[in-house]
Amino acid sequence: MMASSYNAKEEDGHHSGASGPGGAAAKSKKPDNTAFKQQRLPAWQPILTAGTVLPAFFVIGLIFIPIGIGLYVTSNNIKEFEIDYTGIDMSSPCFNCSQNFSWNSTKPCKCSLPFSLDQPFESNVFVYYGLSNFYQNHRRYVKSRDDSQLNGDLFSLTHPSKECEPYRTGSDNKPIAPCGAIANSMFNDTLELYYIDPNETRTLIPLVKKGIAWWTDKHVKFRNPGGNNSNLTASFQGNSKPVNWNKPAYELDADPENNGFINEDFIVWMRTAALPTFRKLYRIIQRKNNMTPTLPRGNYTLEVTYNYPVRSFEGRKRMILSTISWMGGKNPFLGIAYITVGSVCFFLGVVLLIIHHKYGNRSNNSDIPN
Repeated sequence: MMASSYNAKEEDGHHSGASGPGGAAAKSKKPDNTAFKQQRLPAWQPILTAGTVLPAFFVIGLIFIPIGIGLYVTSNNIKEFEIDYTGIDMSSPCFNCSQNFSWNSTKPCKCSLPFSLDQPFESNVFVYYGLSNFYQNHRRYVKSRDDSQLNGDLFSLTHPSKECEPYRTGSDNKPIAPCGAIANSMFNDTLELYYIDPNETRTLIPLVKKGIAWWTDKHVKFRNPGGNNSNLTASFQGNSKPVNWNKPAYELDADPENNGFINEDFIVWMRTAALPTFRKLYRIIQRKNNMTPTLPRGNYTLEVTYNYPVRSFEGRKRMILSTISWMGGKNPFLGIAYITVGSVCFFLGVVLLIIHHKYGNRSNNSDIPN
């Protein structure tokens, strides 16, 4: 029988007679004897007991349910009206426009859609246009732009980014400004709203086109080449307009503070949507005074200049009238989510309380030794 000896140093990785190449002692692979490497740092681990878990469930339920009810009621108090003017049905006033109009059409098509409001809209009314089945979140579509050009860089104006292909240069081999697929597909329908009074008199409702874009977009991200006070016609002299545009960028608006790259309709469109069904702010109807509603109850007519074809991608177009509250536009999901989470927590608290009351004493008694 062979005898074996135990050496504490050998266990620690220090072999008394071992040596590596050249006679040097072999290095130990054992981690250093420190609190971090030996995992002896102070730690805290919660001990979940009925006395801590049950109150947490009830507190979450009692907090979340009232918040959810408040959010849901606030969302329901927001008034919203939506009308589809795609013209898919033959009975739609815009049917002929939807069938005959295309990007190459030179003469605009107009249609009128009557509708009525059952309730008055009291505060400022926000007018949106909505598109469906339009994938602005496509990877190549999102990248098809030149932010330096949109920021007024003169070099990018004449040498657009290659990401803008195939909308980088026009048929005349001039650089396109603004370049890219996003700018090329800009929404260009014209919407006008008329109020029909009891005497059948049409009154045009004024729509405010300023203040619809984000402040940072208007004053930081988008700038005209040569500054906002420059001659835009001369600045864009060596450029072509986007393929699907009817007019160049320097003719988007007669107001010099809303023309070119700083046109707010253009800025709103360039902020791409995350989902294929989306809405974008088009105009604002401002309230004149507190005595009369912004949009009284009654009959209205929506006049549409049909410039934006959607049949090629089986899309739909709509106009939305909406008020807002302190939480934004109409969105009942957040209130429903809070109510659901609060109700589930409160229900689990009740179930666990019954289980603890019924079986808690039995388990405690079984742990006590005789």
